[in-house]
Amino acid sequence: MNRVPLIDRNATTADRKALLDSIHAAFGTTPNMFRAVANSSAALKSMWSVFGALGGGVLAPKLGEQIAVAVADRNACEYCLAAHTALGRKAGASADEMRHAQAGVSTDSKTQAALQFALKLVNDRGQVSDVDVHALREAGFADEEVVEILAHVALNLFTNYVNVAFAVPVDFPAVALRRAA
Repeated sequence: MNRVPLIDRNATTADRKALLDSIHAAFGTTPNMFRAVANSSAALKSMWSVFGALGGGVLAPKLGEQIAVAVADRNACEYCLAAHTALGRKAGASADEMRHAQAGVSTDSKTQAALQFALKLVNDRGQVSDVDVHALREAGFADEEVVEILAHVALNLFTNYVNVAFAVPVDFPAVALRRAA
């Protein structure tokens, strides 16, 4: 049972409705996570703008989704794992690539470096070293990409925490957490 109401886009304030309508248009539905976050107009506006900004960033959407599933699995967020697995498949990742990314693994060395860095950020609460950042550069990431990897992690921490803390019902095809498998 969710711990905050799921806001109905047709029964809310005009500012929330406008944001939820744009989210609905993007997804063809209004995912429960956004409906939960809509309890705060400021939080919804912030989250949606970050999704938009990173969606137009320099990292490929596929890599963003691979980072998202690695972070979701590490944080035991079933909602984000399900959502980003589906979005990763839409972004061109194979089922195997998404399953491996969930474990923080990739056969592509550049993707592997990004996933390793993302999980180090999560595991060590941002306490990375010069060596960690250098490893990304050695893998071929420019500074703009390095910062975007961190931004993807930060956004996913927020969404993971929303979904776990508020027990948001999953409305994407379920994916088993690695620890549950």
